[in-house]
Amino acid sequence: MKITDAKVFVGGPKKNYVTLKIMTDQGIYGLGDATLNNRETLPAHYLERYLIPNLIGKDPRNIEDIWQFFYRGAYFRRGPIAMAAYGAIDMALWDIKGKLANMPVYQLLGGKSRDGAMVYAHATGADLEDLMDSIAYYVEQGYKAVRVQCGIPGMPTASYAVPEKKGDVKNYITDYTGIRPKQEVWDSDRYIRYMPGALAEIRDRFGPELHILHDVHHRLLPREAAEFGKAVEPVRLYWMEDPTPAEDQDALRLIRQHTTTPIAIGEVFNTIWDCNRMIEQELLDFIRIAVAYCGGITHARRIVDLAGLHHVRTGFHGAPSHSPISMAAQHHLNAWAPNFGVQEYLVLGTAACDALFPSDHRMEQGMVHVSDAPGLGVDFDESEAARYSYEPGSHPVVRLEDGTMWNY
Repeated sequence: MKITDAKVFVGGPKKNYVTLKIMTDQGIYGLGDATLNNRETLPAHYLERYLIPNLIGKDPRNIEDIWQFFYRGAYFRRGPIAMAAYGAIDMALWDIKGKLANMPVYQLLGGKSRDGAMVYAHATGADLEDLMDSIAYYVEQGYKAVRVQCGIPGMPTASYAVPEKKGDVKNYITDYTGIRPKQEVWDSDRYIRYMPGALAEIRDRFGPELHILHDVHHRLLPREAAEFGKAVEPVRLYWMEDPTPAEDQDALRLIRQHTTTPIAIGEVFNTIWDCNRMIEQELLDFIRIAVAYCGGITHARRIVDLAGLHHVRTGFHGAPSHSPISMAAQHHLNAWAPNFGVQEYLVLGTAACDALFPSDHRMEQGMVHVSDAPGLGVDFDESEAARYSYEPGSHPVVRLEDGTMWNY
């Protein structure tokens, strides 16, 4: 069996999904996702100009060897662009192998550890009252876990993942369109004074059963994050996400010494070498890697296994920049992983997205149930893809009130 061709498609409804399709001489094809949010053309070009020419003629069943060929064979290793491209290839090869075996990928991993995987929604509001309405909406939909973000009184601009105006924010998604980034202004003191009390009010309103998650989004210094984690201990957060920038792994030790609030980190990590030390030293509770950014199923599974040895659970990244293909790859890993924790769930569940990526994966009452279709269980409609083209965009940037650049 040989790979005969591969194509890259860029575009989608409100997102520049980078979809890889690998074809074989037996008529079986596999699909992968190389979407690198707001830098989508980079992995697409890397695939087209460098990687696909080296794929042609290879046996797609040799997933491990192909992964090692691209990773070890590159003198300059790692990084989000390369790992997103390798990840797309890896997903597509697992998809092909599942179709050859007539089995869903989770069976190839060792079978299910659970019937359904808990997911969390994104609740947000321009202020606390607005946020309460958003949380209530998701609770009514059956979600057992909700991430909560809201505007901070006195903050000069809207904060991360917070709308500028009150209103219908049930499915709010930050607008990243336009190549020149929007600018947010941040004040850590205002945040630390306000947010612990807001989280306590949320707990009082929704009771002890709801899993409450909160994303600091790298905005605090280590001492500030330790103070914040200590202050919110009575709320019993499911996790405090990205309390400090992920590059400084030793910062987690200071936070760990001062609070028992669970820490989730890792959505910007690309390899096991970015997080092995913090996992082995048990400085976090949830690892937030994304299959799309860390080299696909083959490499993500290694990270999950290492995490399981050290009481660290999974919490895969699942922002709308991940197409239904990489989300499906994560669903299969979630079904298998003995140390599963929770799955972020923010894929745009629109009719247009469903038409582009048909699948039988389903979400019910806050739980994702993986499809039993062979392979990843997601297809790709090329005729639908022809409707879309690349539209440049950028994440916001953050400055302090005096103009100093800060962490997004």
